[in-house]
This record gives sequence, C-alpha cells and structure tokens, in this order.
Amino acid sequence: MPEEAKIVRAMALLRVLSASIEITAAYLMVRFGRVDQAMRINGLLGMVGPSVLVLVSVLGLAGLSAQLPWTRLGIIACGVALILLGVR
Repeated sequence: MPEEAKIVRAMALLRVLSASIEITAAYLMVRFGRVDQAMRINGLLGMVGPSVLVLVSVLGLAGLSAQLPWTRLGIIACGVALILLGVR
C-alpha cells in the first residue's frame, strides 16, 4: 500500500475513533440522566476533540511534507495552532 494511502487510512481511523467516543458519551449522558454527570462527560469530550484535531493534522502534514515547501507547511501548522487558540 502506498505511503499516502496509509496516512489517509490512519486519519480516517482517528476520526472514526473520535466519532465512536462521541456516540458512546452521548449514550452515557442519556443513561445517567443527570446534568452533573453529563457535564463531566462533556468536559472529557472537550479534551478529546482538540487532541484528535491535532493528531489528524500532524498526520496530514506528514503526508504533505514531500509535496509542499516548508514555508507552506509552517503556515498550515500555524493555522491549526490558531484554531486551537481561538476555541479556548
């Protein structure tokens, strides 16, 4: 399997894992049926989302590293950092 296909597969797998965590969290919120428990679960999800964003972006940048000049990769990395700072 070509290297690019492996990277795309890993990126998709991380997103599927993230979606599975989100669905499980929603189920747990309904199952517990209490606002305080739902807020705790939501707090944990607040850490998962940015982590997945960073991991998927790192994989994407690794895949693009052979195709793009370093300046453009730096700009993309700064964009990801700004997204993380903006949602704080």
